[in-house]
Amino acid sequence: MPYKLSATLLRHSSDVRGVASPTNDLVLSVSRDTKAVVWNRSSTDGKDFNPDHTLQAGSRYVNSVAYIQPTDDAPKGYIVTGGQDTVINIFNLANPRNDPDYSLLGHSENVSKVWKNFSLAYDLKGHEYSVWAVLALDEDQYLTGSADKTIRLWKQHKSVQTFRGHQDAVRGLAVVPDLGFASCSNDSEVRVWTLGGDLIYSLSGHTSFVYSLSVLPNGNIVSSGEDRTVRVWEGDECVQTIVHPAISVWSVSSMPNGDIVTGASDGVVRVFSAVDGRWASEADLKEYDGQVASQALPAQQIGDVKKSDLPGPEALSTPGRKAGEVKMIKRGDVVEAHQWDNASSSWQKIGDVVDAVGQGRKQLYQGKEYDYVFDVDIQDGVPPLKLPYNVTENPYAAAQRFLQNNELEMTYIDQVVKFIETNTAGVNLGSGNDEYRDPFTGASRYRSNDSSAQNAPATEYMDPFTGASRYRAQPGPPVASAPNSNLSDPFTGASRYSGPPAPAPVSSPPSQKILPVSKLFNFKQANISAMQAKLSEFNGALQHEISTSSLAMYPTEVSSFDDIFAHLKPLTESPPRQPSNPLTPTHIEHVISVLERWPASQRFPVIDLGRLLLGFSPGVFSTSQVKEKFIEALFKASEWDVPWTSPLPKARETNILLLFRSLANAFQEGTKLDNTWLVKLFESLGHAPYTLLNKNQRVALTTVLFNISCVGLSSPLDSGIRGQLLTALLSVLSSETTDSEAAYRTLVAIGNIAHVSKQSGSVLGGAEAGQLKQLLRTVASTFPEDRVRGISAEIFVLLV
Repeated sequence: MPYKLSATLLRHSSDVRGVASPTNDLVLSVSRDTKAVVWNRSSTDGKDFNPDHTLQAGSRYVNSVAYIQPTDDAPKGYIVTGGQDTVINIFNLANPRNDPDYSLLGHSENVSKVWKNFSLAYDLKGHEYSVWAVLALDEDQYLTGSADKTIRLWKQHKSVQTFRGHQDAVRGLAVVPDLGFASCSNDSEVRVWTLGGDLIYSLSGHTSFVYSLSVLPNGNIVSSGEDRTVRVWEGDECVQTIVHPAISVWSVSSMPNGDIVTGASDGVVRVFSAVDGRWASEADLKEYDGQVASQALPAQQIGDVKKSDLPGPEALSTPGRKAGEVKMIKRGDVVEAHQWDNASSSWQKIGDVVDAVGQGRKQLYQGKEYDYVFDVDIQDGVPPLKLPYNVTENPYAAAQRFLQNNELEMTYIDQVVKFIETNTAGVNLGSGNDEYRDPFTGASRYRSNDSSAQNAPATEYMDPFTGASRYRAQPGPPVASAPNSNLSDPFTGASRYSGPPAPAPVSSPPSQKILPVSKLFNFKQANISAMQAKLSEFNGALQHEISTSSLAMYPTEVSSFDDIFAHLKPLTESPPRQPSNPLTPTHIEHVISVLERWPASQRFPVIDLGRLLLGFSPGVFSTSQVKEKFIEALFKASEWDVPWTSPLPKARETNILLLFRSLANAFQEGTKLDNTWLVKLFESLGHAPYTLLNKNQRVALTTVLFNISCVGLSSPLDSGIRGQLLTALLSVLSSETTDSEAAYRTLVAIGNIAHVSKQSGSVLGGAEAGQLKQLLRTVASTFPEDRVRGISAEIFVLLV
């Protein structure tokens, strides 16, 4: 019997990255939504599963799940989860709670660890890049698969065998009884090995990354991957391909009864069975087939498509040669993809083929995944340079990294940025929104609405050094290749390379004015659930230790924090809703009290909560005394007055970043400026040695100063405050030599001050104007970007 859909399990709100099915009646799943779900088979019909428990499995994406067999303490066993926060959380299934029974701390990148009895036993060190797959063979032997393309066999903590052969990152491992083990990889292959290192056979059929493996009770292998499929292998032959209505099938697991469980990028867990008594209803099967057939497949996922050469529907009368074979036909103006199914001896429609824009999968470079990895040819006869880029990155940061890594002149940065923006349907964060990374999820959540890049033809690749249309897309991942050109390379500066245009003089009139800029930058994005979970986790950890139990929240504080989260949650939703419960200064007092007691390493979610309170609930700070006291507590919590040393401890570095973002949110449209408080603020900010701040801190600090300048457009600053603000901005400008975004925001803030001064008839002059003019020339040379040159020229005009 072929495998058909048995059950559809709906609860997750994002990609299901891991599934486990240790018994016929139990399914465990984890997702990028930070949740784990425990599913139990319904006793009514024996097919459906109910979500008995939903657990907060991590503070960031949760990527893997495992099961520990029952013990006396846990008669139903344990669920084990792991994710981006590098914490392994373990929950007792006999009494699942939102707080894990055990948390195993100590993981970092590129390290495997062996834990016994919930304690660290060994570090397994040897892989060059990240370890993406682990498999315990017995008490003392383990297999690991890595982004370095190798598999290692470990005896306790020693590497005793290295398996080579995969051409890309190894993503999954599974024991194959009586043979050895199977592995899968980003190279689209499944390989079966003996433990002695011999390759038994390779399984070819997947057309993209293969993410996960499992072995059925009868010894057949099942694999899942980025090509939307689960494939069933009998020996070295694919006997069935199960297509999913999702781009990625991240995980696959098998039940003792032979059923298959999958987790996919559409957030759905599915069960498939080869027993007709466990199949879904005819209506559900038909609906599922319709979902699969309605999918739009990018052309590059199928291969090159030339519509004029495609046959019509009559081609489907010829049987396929093997399971999973794809045939494309033309039905009118629509190209359909059909896949041969051995089980039913028929062609099944798997979707309509559309032209591809961008790329359909992540690219691997130096052990990390990127949305794009471009090959950039700089000089004939020289290997192309790799330009990796994620769409969540600031293009200027990616360009700067590329130029620095390849020892190219920074004068090319504008051309590289233009190349990135032209050749991706990406985002332009650097000239507008800040590259904000959520301390709970690590996600970059500020996105520009700039659509200029989207208007570029998808197949044209513009040379980042010349702007010429000599880079063209190749089949598969986007790459840039350059045929012979009459332009010389930027390494040697040979005569046939014209080079980038020389920087425009600072004093030349700007072509497009942007001053004054009145729209403030605020840091209001939030993951309320993750923040609340992290606070609860930290508070629980303090409670459970005798030495720290006195630092934990009091019941009144717990209630107050619950009120705050209930108030903020509707405000941070899209679209936002008005909260039903108001906040009072008492709530703020409780936050201050916790800030004053908690250890520095556990303050960051409380400080970040302050960011949201200042951003979303300015009314609770209606009196200057409340705001001043709260911000003083934020400064103290970030150890502002502790001596500054390099490098800053990680906890302090994070807390200072969140302090700056909180201060930025303290200034909003309509904010009434309190001169006394501003004087104290400038005095406090002046204590920070700017050169010790990292990029994100610098951008956040300059955003504070920029927001003050914006408020000053509608509520003029008195001369003393204006002088302090200008002094702070000039100090930043004279110190900033590495980060163009911080310099740019500083320049715009200065431009706002210069604009107001000229409008009021008191143009900036004297020593300040002289210093500023010199700095404008310097910064335009340091950061030869169009936006920097433009704003510098515009300020220059306002000084005369």
